[in-house]
Amino acid sequence: MDDGTPITQVDFASRRMRLTESLGDGAIILTAGHLANRNNDVEYEYRQDSTFWYFTGFDEPDAVAVLRPGEDEPYVLFVNPFDPKYEIWIGQRVGVEGATALLGADEAFPVEELDEKLPELLAETDTVHYALGSDQRLDRLVTDLIVRRRSSGQRDGSYVGRIVDPVSAIGAMRVVKSAKEIETLQQAIDITANGFDRAIRVTRPGLREYHVQTALENEFRRLGSPRNGYPSIVASGGNACILHYVTNRDEIRDGDLLLIDAGAEVDYYGADITRTWPASGKFTPEQRDVYDIVLAAQKEATAVIAPGVEFAEVHKTARDVLIQGLLDLNVLEGDMDDIIEEREYEAYYMHGTSHWLGLDVHDAGVYKDGEDSVLLQEGMVFTVEPGLYFGNQAEDAPEHLKGIGIRIEDDVLVTADGHRVMSAAVPKEPDDIESIVGSAAI
Repeated sequence: MDDGTPITQVDFASRRMRLTESLGDGAIILTAGHLANRNNDVEYEYRQDSTFWYFTGFDEPDAVAVLRPGEDEPYVLFVNPFDPKYEIWIGQRVGVEGATALLGADEAFPVEELDEKLPELLAETDTVHYALGSDQRLDRLVTDLIVRRRSSGQRDGSYVGRIVDPVSAIGAMRVVKSAKEIETLQQAIDITANGFDRAIRVTRPGLREYHVQTALENEFRRLGSPRNGYPSIVASGGNACILHYVTNRDEIRDGDLLLIDAGAEVDYYGADITRTWPASGKFTPEQRDVYDIVLAAQKEATAVIAPGVEFAEVHKTARDVLIQGLLDLNVLEGDMDDIIEEREYEAYYMHGTSHWLGLDVHDAGVYKDGEDSVLLQEGMVFTVEPGLYFGNQAEDAPEHLKGIGIRIEDDVLVTADGHRVMSAAVPKEPDDIESIVGSAAI
């Protein structure tokens, strides 16, 4: 796959500048994640905290960034230092010198010096922008600093300082994607589309769910995605009615539907696509009835997307189409307004239609501005994923629909004049899907 235009240290520096301008006076503290032990001397694969990466482009654990606008050294990084023994076993670190030479830090220190250096760096700062709960060590350091300021303030009358949560400001930045971010997301989506094509083509009764998962994810790796954006959902039969089913080991049976919800990740940006298809290559009449309703809901919800439209309108549109479909199938009865007020449809459609997409599969950004829905803006990327599920929770569902679970999900970009379905290459028309199911060897 084409590597596209990379996001560079110039971009990360620009983001830091925008953040400091947005937050105003005060220092900003950002923290990386930490390695987590799986068992004995084995650790889980490390993936950098998305916000820390967004502002630094640094992917090592344990680091801390301190932004001090107006100071002589406004960007300070604390990093793990060089360690010859570590490098023998694990690999090379950027180290303190690399933090300034490669990452653009004005000053850098070993992370072991954080307790000593942080109070010095914040000595002239009245406001600290920091998300409490991000890191226990930093929580303690920052709150201890405020407590000491309070104590000294009682003696000399000085301002004691405050901690301000920067999450809203950060979310407002991350929710609107730059051209480079959109390009990177498109790479992840294109790789995912190839994986889905392969998965659909190898599907046949008698395989295990993980056989199809392997075909899907092998394509991700072959095309340059080092990891998934989240654990793949590969759900056959009634498993498709379990929204976050990740066991992925049951046998795929003749007559089953197979629902896959998966996304490749490229340079930390991940796709999120769902398709549902018949394992035997042909929808049953009951499956096709439900599929057509979900597809109609997905298309109509996507059609309303444009700048200035309320985010909530996408969900409302999909919900109303699904309810009408359930009425047409005699699954629900009565007045639509009453069904909505009583939330009767939630027995079959219990989740939202959309979420932001980017560095995280459920990306940063709010959905409401006070009591009002957020308005869509050019550059926002989000999913459109209605579904209908007739699982164990749907006690009153007709017997002929029991065990049917269908979700169809695309990734959509808000453009200046409307929208673009970034995942349009993945087939969703039932005839197109049926024509390729089982057409390739596993």
